[in-house]
Amino acid sequence: MVKNKNGDMMKHTIDLKKYELRTDLVDETINKHKIDGLIKEETIDNVKVSTIKIDDNASKIINKKVGDYITIEFDDVTDYDNKEKVKKIFSEQLKKLLTLTNISDNATCLVIGLGNPKSTPDSLGPSTINNIIVTNHLFAIEDIDGFRRVSAISPNVTGVTGIETHDLIKSVTKMLKPDFLIVIDALASSSINRVNKTIQMSNTGIAPGSGIGNNRKDISYDSLKIPVISIGVPTVVDAITVVSDTLNFMMQHYSFSKEYLKKPISKLTTSVNYLDKEINIDEADKENLLGLVGSLTDDELKELLFEVLTPIGYNLMVTPKEVDFVIEKLSDIIGNGINKVLHRNVNNL
Repeated sequence: MVKNKNGDMMKHTIDLKKYELRTDLVDETINKHKIDGLIKEETIDNVKVSTIKIDDNASKIINKKVGDYITIEFDDVTDYDNKEKVKKIFSEQLKKLLTLTNISDNATCLVIGLGNPKSTPDSLGPSTINNIIVTNHLFAIEDIDGFRRVSAISPNVTGVTGIETHDLIKSVTKMLKPDFLIVIDALASSSINRVNKTIQMSNTGIAPGSGIGNNRKDISYDSLKIPVISIGVPTVVDAITVVSDTLNFMMQHYSFSKEYLKKPISKLTTSVNYLDKEINIDEADKENLLGLVGSLTDDELKELLFEVLTPIGYNLMVTPKEVDFVIEKLSDIIGNGINKVLHRNVNNL
């Protein structure tokens, strides 16, 4: 409650239209709108794979394009075994997506790495291009058995080149005439635990910079008239998400500790990952610990943080400190995973 200029008490309401969920991940958007039945999940070797088909009706609700989306979630790719496991699953799912898009085994491809190579969280695309096996120049001499015709470019960002990324890609596509495109870009997530731990691919194209509110012309079948496969990893979250998730983690830790410390086993262990446990958070505990803030829903909390941070320019985009090391691993997974799908004889090199 706040007072108006006449001194009367009035209820303060937050304008929900101001805040938009800052995420490129379709499953997060679906969960935000509480739509059931769109996500089909399976677990492969401890890696969660979600398959989503967006129809006309769902497209209108969540403002995402009609098409197929596949999301791969994993815990770690910094060691060799985990990296190779995720690479294998990624290749299998990419192959499935190409089949869903009716792309033949001999279709020619242009692979595009979007992003700024000088900005580490945004360098996934250019780093991936360094791992792509290109063959277009070799096919100018003779056909190569077991390989398809593949080209690759990294057009940088409009702020560096002064040229709209879509226009550059359209010009190259017009010259090379590939049968389809694969576009790789860094994404944004609305959850800390998805950063650098999720790969999303779709056959709906991509809008460069959309995750950080810097929308450019989209790269899709609608604009280029050829199929566009997009592949992305969320490498950043905004400050609103960091603060909101931290408060939620604090409540989970508080609720877990309250029950866990009553059990004898707590005396035998030093620390437990409470995120792996099923926790029921008591609403009264939330209000006791966080006061009025604890009475807010997740959406209302993010609305409040938006109003606090945005006017002063502190809704920063945040990335983990080890992002350079993880980008190297992810670009290897995606680049060499693409090679395995595009070229039958890649393992013979």
